[in-house]
Amino acid sequence: MTSTTSAPDTSEALPTRAGPRQWLGLAVLLLPVTLMTADLGVLWLATPYLTADLHPSSSELLWTTDMYGFMTAGFLVIMGTLGDRIGRRKLLLAGSAGVIVASLLAAYAANPTMLIVARALLGVAGAAVLPSTLALISHMFEDARQRATAIAMWVTALSVGIAVGPVIGGVLLNSFWWGSVFLLGVPVMIPVVLLAPLLLPEYRDPSAGRIDLPSAGLFLLAILPVVYGIKKLAEFGPEGSYLAAIAVGAAFAFLFVRRQNRLATPLLDLRLFSSRAFTGALLALLLGMMALNGIEYLVPQYLLALGGLTPLAAGLWLLPGAAGLVLGSQLTPVLARRLRPAYVILAGLVFTLLGFWLATVDGVVAVSLGLALVMFGIAPISVLGTALAVGSAPAEKAGSAAATGQTAYDLGLALGIAGTGSVAVAVYRDDVAAAAPAGIPAEALAAARDTIGGAADAAAQLPGTLGADLLTAAREAFASGFHTASLVSAGLAVLTAVAVAALLRRIPPIGGGE
Repeated sequence: MTSTTSAPDTSEALPTRAGPRQWLGLAVLLLPVTLMTADLGVLWLATPYLTADLHPSSSELLWTTDMYGFMTAGFLVIMGTLGDRIGRRKLLLAGSAGVIVASLLAAYAANPTMLIVARALLGVAGAAVLPSTLALISHMFEDARQRATAIAMWVTALSVGIAVGPVIGGVLLNSFWWGSVFLLGVPVMIPVVLLAPLLLPEYRDPSAGRIDLPSAGLFLLAILPVVYGIKKLAEFGPEGSYLAAIAVGAAFAFLFVRRQNRLATPLLDLRLFSSRAFTGALLALLLGMMALNGIEYLVPQYLLALGGLTPLAAGLWLLPGAAGLVLGSQLTPVLARRLRPAYVILAGLVFTLLGFWLATVDGVVAVSLGLALVMFGIAPISVLGTALAVGSAPAEKAGSAAATGQTAYDLGLALGIAGTGSVAVAVYRDDVAAAAPAGIPAEALAAARDTIGGAADAAAQLPGTLGADLLTAAREAFASGFHTASLVSAGLAVLTAVAVAALLRRIPPIGGGE
């Protein structure tokens, strides 16, 4: 009798292991994840072509690059909480349909404003998709080891997107107009819409109340002005309006936190932050992605502008970086079963610092290898930061936890571009102005200081050696900005290591037991 009663207790305590249906469902979830990073990769390569066609200003070009990440970061928590209430599969389907529509708008954008708007809509749709995938993974994979493996595959899907995006984008750009790269979203998302109802379970928080619309508004008013202010400060230096934007965002952040503490069913459950694992994971994701994306988005431009490569060749030189992220993502859960997550992350950051050093060495091979080391070293943050953020929350809050973790991830990516990338732009502009040859017309100098693509266009219109001298100055200025961005990113990696050591060093190995 004793053995009869003890057996059910043990089985109830054990998490249910996932079967073939769950793994097939995971394959469906990985499709939109792959698309998100593929879209980023193709945009980087398409930038010179859309610049030549749409003639955006440097500010419009940065907004085209940044808008997706900013809107995703702004809406992730809102969408994650909405998914907990209406159903995560339902939100995934709605977001997938939105990606299809926004991709078509971006592909046929007639001017920079229309493209920026389309990128904003893509960001909102992506915010509906990404937390849904992570929340569904946490629901489908209860076993800690299986969940860690599934999340590692999720991160691998990100790296596959990085790998295939530039290659496919290079092929498309060699044959079609720049807008064709955005059409990738249509064939990728259609299978998700068709297969998700068949393979994915629906899950919602049974005790969730109505979504608090004032909280959603306060959250957007808190995040977007802060991001805008940081972006502009890094780009143009200290000005009163940019500092005021940050102050306004901070004031709304205070009101948002105060409102959440008073609500019975808040938009964001601030009790999640009482967990050191959750808070440490968010900081690691935020700072680590800032370090990564500070140079990641500049590498394709380096290969095109300084390496003189075609889009297809540049895409191929980006493959080592994607391979580094794939290898690091697959190795991380194996190491995390035996070692504390903090040790795995800190070891990865050593490789990251070596990669940033290599990126300061001129040459296509050095830059490509440097990016590969950075991606390999950042992989543990992507895998373990996401796993800790999702795993530290109760099942009914998985959507909110996943969205908050993804917010830190995407906000870090966006701030990496807005902050470190804008520092590179500032260095580029100063160096071009200082090194430009005498006798350059004011209009040509202004175009050259705007972007390196503008410098190439201006150089082609100048007589004699003026054009060659201007282009040489622009290339040297771009290299200087790129090297500065690498050093700033290395500093962010060191700051990430400090945060991880302080907050995550006592977290035990993940799923290390039998």
